[in-house]
Amino acid sequence: MNLWVPEGHRSTLAQPTSELPPQPVLFLDRDGVVIQERHYLSNPELVCLIPGSDDAMRMAKDNGFWLVGISNQSGIGRGKLTMNDFEAVQKRVDFLLSKAGVRFDAFFFCPHAPENNCSCRKPKPGLLEEAARWLPWDPKQSWIVGDKISDLELARRTGLNGVLVRTGYGQDQAVQLSESDPFVVAADLADAVRIILAGEEA
Repeated sequence: MNLWVPEGHRSTLAQPTSELPPQPVLFLDRDGVVIQERHYLSNPELVCLIPGSDDAMRMAKDNGFWLVGISNQSGIGRGKLTMNDFEAVQKRVDFLLSKAGVRFDAFFFCPHAPENNCSCRKPKPGLLEEAARWLPWDPKQSWIVGDKISDLELARRTGLNGVLVRTGYGQDQAVQLSESDPFVVAADLADAVRIILAGEEA
């Protein structure tokens, strides 16, 4: 079932969840975490999963996590790609993940340019607030995995655990972290999920 929700966020839910108890959620940035980073990706033929990301998502799902995408897609607001382009790319992502027997339970994205000063562009909490309207998730058991400091800042602002992966922009972003930052740094999504499941909290 495909649901289009306010502010340009897209959610794909398997079933209504309002009567389910709160669940742990793995909030995943898409570009640079699940798929290879392509600047303003608009061509579905260029979609390529980062090795091991599909298996990592399946492992997290098998261990009780909801899989929720949260992604800044400012290319839409900047005119670099259209909503149709985004949809085509996302369908390709879904197809590649389905070959490994996994998929996002929901996917929320911000289509706005930074100058729009919207409430949903990470690290502002709008995407997580939108997710809370659709999914009963437990912040204390949930994690954000991303390749940018903005993902970790979102985790900081909302009280979630955060992991920075070194794929995508993560290698360069990691040097901005200090030893006092309460976040985990992982090689990639597969490594991040192993850390999370081992109980190494940030």
